[in-house]
Amino acid sequence: MPAAINSGDRKILLIAGAVLFVLTMGLALLGTDPAGQGMEVPSTYSAGPGGARAAYLLLQELHYKVSRWERSPAELPGEPENSVLILADPWEPPTKEELKALKRFVENGGEVLFTGARIETYFPKANVKGFSSRDPRTFSADVPSNYTAGAAKISLETSAVWRKPTADVLPLYGDEESPVVVSWRVGEGRILWWAGATPLTNSGISSEGNLNFFLDAVSSTRPGEERSLRIYWDEYFHGERTSLWSYVHRTPVAWGLLQISILGLIVVFTFSRRSGPMVMPPVVSRLAPLEFVDTLGGLYERAGAEPAVVGFVYQRFRATLSRQLRISSSVSDTELADAVQSRLGWKESGLKTTLARALVASRAKKVPPEEALELVRQLEQYEEQLGLKKKIAKEKS
Repeated sequence: MPAAINSGDRKILLIAGAVLFVLTMGLALLGTDPAGQGMEVPSTYSAGPGGARAAYLLLQELHYKVSRWERSPAELPGEPENSVLILADPWEPPTKEELKALKRFVENGGEVLFTGARIETYFPKANVKGFSSRDPRTFSADVPSNYTAGAAKISLETSAVWRKPTADVLPLYGDEESPVVVSWRVGEGRILWWAGATPLTNSGISSEGNLNFFLDAVSSTRPGEERSLRIYWDEYFHGERTSLWSYVHRTPVAWGLLQISILGLIVVFTFSRRSGPMVMPPVVSRLAPLEFVDTLGGLYERAGAEPAVVGFVYQRFRATLSRQLRISSSVSDTELADAVQSRLGWKESGLKTTLARALVASRAKKVPPEEALELVRQLEQYEEQLGLKKKIAKEKS
């Protein structure tokens, strides 16, 4: 029979478990990010009406190189050409070093998209006038430009206007003397200012021409280079760096918690091994996975099922690609290949030929094994290049 734990040992275990639980829950509660606390800021973590999670996920879906930035601006790339920094209604003031880092980022060729009335705190040369009105309004484009090409009208909940633009400031939307969207150059880079974050919020991105306006804002200054563009979406000035864990992980407390956790697991494991039920070990199959693959391959070879194999891979490729492009699965191979070129910027000209050969092979009575293997390899290579492998693996799981 397993040895019983005396009352003293049981009390020690209970106290240690309670302390570990309190510390773990304290870290979880105090380290919660602002978006998780329901704050109406355009954070990429927030799925509320004023959050920006939808815009962030949209950029990922469109294969932009976008990532959340939760570190100081001083750690931004030293050569920011072809990079965009999004500062969506930031509310924590920057330090002097961070001000210099932001200025250096733009002067060295970076692009900044800033929304809200606090721009003067981050770029002191800006000249805006804030007010309390938050009613949404529709604004028409003042001048044709890369920023306004796809959005003749936009909807904004403004909290500020620009005061009498100078010659180096280009008004894009709003009154000539008090625009709500402006752009100006700083060194080798450029700053785009919006009076409100509405076009990138979950509730406002679908209004008027806001979606096109948002996409133009992050890519129109580099036409034809969208795929190489690097977008940093700032969460640092939304307070992400102020969680308790961001402080604790630089102190010995983190290692102490890890040691306590390991000690607790050892105690629980030791006790459970002595007190748990008897369990028979699992029976390991004598057949290795590769044996199954060889057996299945032999069956296909003897049955002459090369057309069926090619047909399965061909149909899977078409179905997955159709869902990726949000088009009907009944479109022809030519229309599918054209959609890949127009929507994803795909330059590979052999896709149409491969799809046509695969269709013919899948309907043939007999296909040489070498040709079938070549077609399957080509289709799987296209799956890898078009990012379909992850989607197929997710569907299988």
